Amino acid sequence: MARIAGLILLLLTLIGPMTTPESALAFDSPLEQGEQIFSQNCAACHMGGGNVIRASRTLNIRDLNAHLTEYPQDPLEAIEHQIEAGKNAMPSYAGKLSESEIVAVATYVEQQAEMGW
Repeated sequence: MARIAGLILLLLTLIGPMTTPESALAFDSPLEQGEQIFSQNCAACHMGGGNVIRASRTLNIRDLNAHLTEYPQDPLEAIEHQIEAGKNAMPSYAGKLSESEIVAVATYVEQQAEMGW
């Protein structure tokens, strides 16, 4: 399983994010945009809020509180920072996603975490 996850991570790193320029997409809401971007860029490792690389680093509220320093004070900003900066096996998406795309993904992740994925 770890070998497959490593291959997926390598593939995603080599091909980069698979987003379409914002101007070419029409979304009814930022949540829909966030869901689409998450599906294209994050779901390979975080399907259903899990984590195929590090099982203890899921996107559920308990793990977000444990592993994102600022999450208890400002959940959205903490998630945005993680997306922008990356950490360990997670690549940085700064410069790959626009600021509004990062906000949309963070908003989607926060909502899904609140709902329990």
